[in-house]
Amino acid sequence: MHFIFFNYNILDSAENVAEEDDDDEDDDDDADDTEVKEENGVLVLTDKNFDTFIEGKDTVLVEFYAPWCGHCKQFAPEYEKIAQTLKENDPPIPVAKVDATKASALGSRFEVSGYPTIKILKKGEPLDYDGDRSERAIVERVKEVAQPDWKPPPEATLVLTKDNFDDVVNNADIILVEFYAPWCGHCKKLAPEYEKAAKELSNRTPPIPLAKVDATAESDLATRFGVSGYPTLKIFRKGKAFDYNGPREKFGIVDYMSDQAGPPSKQVQTLKQVQELVRDGEDSVIVGVFSSEEDAAYEIYQEACNSLREDYKFMHTFNNEVAKFLKASPGQAVMLQPEKFRSKYEQASHSLTIKDSTPASEVQEFFKKHTLPLVGHRKQSNDAKRYTTRPLVVVYYGVDFSFDYRVATQFWRSKVLEVAKDFPEYTFAIADEEDYADELKSLGLSESGEEVNVGILGEGGKKYAMEPEEFDSDVLRSFVMAFKKGKLKPIVKSQPVPKSNKGPVKVVVGKTFDDIVMDTKKDVLIEFYAPWCGHCKKLEPDYTALGKKYKNEKNLVIAKMDASANDVPHDSYKVEGFPTIYFAPSSNKQNPVKFEGGKRDVEELSKFVEKHATKLSQKKDEL
Repeated sequence: MHFIFFNYNILDSAENVAEEDDDDEDDDDDADDTEVKEENGVLVLTDKNFDTFIEGKDTVLVEFYAPWCGHCKQFAPEYEKIAQTLKENDPPIPVAKVDATKASALGSRFEVSGYPTIKILKKGEPLDYDGDRSERAIVERVKEVAQPDWKPPPEATLVLTKDNFDDVVNNADIILVEFYAPWCGHCKKLAPEYEKAAKELSNRTPPIPLAKVDATAESDLATRFGVSGYPTLKIFRKGKAFDYNGPREKFGIVDYMSDQAGPPSKQVQTLKQVQELVRDGEDSVIVGVFSSEEDAAYEIYQEACNSLREDYKFMHTFNNEVAKFLKASPGQAVMLQPEKFRSKYEQASHSLTIKDSTPASEVQEFFKKHTLPLVGHRKQSNDAKRYTTRPLVVVYYGVDFSFDYRVATQFWRSKVLEVAKDFPEYTFAIADEEDYADELKSLGLSESGEEVNVGILGEGGKKYAMEPEEFDSDVLRSFVMAFKKGKLKPIVKSQPVPKSNKGPVKVVVGKTFDDIVMDTKKDVLIEFYAPWCGHCKKLEPDYTALGKKYKNEKNLVIAKMDASANDVPHDSYKVEGFPTIYFAPSSNKQNPVKFEGGKRDVEELSKFVEKHATKLSQKKDEL
C-alpha cells in the first residue's frame, strides 16, 4: 500500500485531544445522515457516508482534521480555495474533509496520528503527500495523480526472499533489513515510516538501502537470524548481522542509519576531550593513536571498531599532545578506566600495538578484555552491554559518585576491591539499591535492614543471596568462597507445590520447574502466563482442551506456570510477554522452541507439538 502524507513543520498530536466545544454538539445529527453535505465548497464525509461516496471515484482529496486544532483552522481558507480550483478542473476532482474526532473508525483505518492529515485517494487507495502546504503545490500534485496513466512510484524498500537475500546483503557495505509478519500490528505501524526513511536514504550519497523480509513466508531466513518477534530490524555490513537499536520513525531511522554509515570512531581534536572523559566518564575510554588516516594500523583499528560500534564509544587522534598524555606511540590503541574506577590492584591503562599483520579480531579481543574495571558500577543503562557475564557478584547500597557522596561510595567499593582481586574468574560490580529494587526483592533482601547487601547472579538464571549481616571484606570473602565451593542454595521464588497435580494441564511452580520441565525423559509444552492477562484467559479453554487431547501420551506433558508468581530458573526460557509458550524437547532442554506467529488454538498448538515432539506415540489422526 502506498501513502502520501501532508508534511507540516508542526502537527497537533492526535493524542493530545482536548474536549470539544459544546457548540460542536449541534453537528452530532450529521453522523446519522449518509447524505454528503458541503461546507464552503468542501464535502463533509463521516464514518457512515465515506465508503459510499468514495466508491467508483478515481481521485479524491481528503483532509482529516480536529475542530480544536489550530493548524487545521489556519489551513481551512487555503483548503477551501483548493476545493474551488479542483471543482473547476476537467473532470472535477472532489475535495473532502473528515472530523476524525467523530469519525474514529476512519481515523483508525487511515492511521491518522496528527492533525491535519491530508491524503489523496486514488481508486480508494490512500497516498501521502510530502510537498509544500500551499494551494499551488497541492493542486499540482492532485492533478498529477488524477492522470489516467498515473501509477504509484515503486517502493524504495527492497523486498528480499531466500532467492536474493545473500546476493543483496553480502554485497552491501551497510543495509537495514526488517523481518516482519503481515498480520503484525507493530509492523503495520512501522511500514509507512520505514518506507519514507527508505526513500530519503535512497537519495543519500552514497545511498543506504532499506529492505524487508516477510518472515512468515521466509521462515528459513527468520530462523537463520534468530528472529523471535516482529518487527525485528537488523543492520548488515557485508553480510554480517548486527542488532538495530535505533528509533522507529522516519527521521530517527534516517539519522541513526546515517550515523551508522559514518566512521565508527570519532576523531579527538584536543587533549581536553580525553581529560574530561578520564575525569568524569562512566565507561572505559578507548583511543587509537595514529600518524595519519593513511596509516595501515588506522584502517585495521577502524575495521575492528566497526563490528563493535553498538557497544563502545571509539575515538582516534593524530594529535601529539594527546598521544603524550596517553603515553602512546602512533599505531597503538589505548584503553583507560575513568579515575573513579581505578585502584591499586589494576593497571590504570592498557595498550596494544597494531601492526600491519594484526587481525581486526585481535584488536576486538583487546577491547573486550579490558572493558570493565575490577569493580565497576552496574546500572540499568549499561547492564545489557557490560554485565551479562555470569557468575556476577553484585554489592547493593546507596551508590552515588556525586561530590557529596563520593567518599562513602568509594569506602564500600574499596572493601569489594579487596575481595575481587582474589577471584579473577568472577565479575564484581556495585549497584545502587534503588536502581535494582526489584532484583533485591527477588533475592529476598529488600527488607534486610542492612546498609549493604550482596547477591550472586549465577549461570542458568540461578540467584544466591548473602545472609544479612554487617558488611565487611571478610564477610564478602566468606560468601564468595562458599559459592565457589558449591555450598550455597539458589533463591527461587515459588508458589507452594500443588498437593494434587493430576489435571490435563500440569501446574509448574518455581520449585518444580527442573523436575517437570527439564525432565529429559519427557517432551514438555510449557505456557508462562499471568492471572491478570486477558490473552491468557482467552487461551485457557483451548490449552485445557489440548491437555485433554494428549492426556494418554505418557512422554508428553502439557504444562503451565504463573510467571508473575514464580521464578523461571533457566535463561533459555525468556518470558517477555504473556502468554509465552515453549516446547522443551526431551533431547534438548537448553534450547526450547518458542511458539510464535500462529493462532493460539487447539489446531495450531497441536501442529506445533507434533512438529517438535520426540516421543509422541500416536499420530494426530489417531488421537
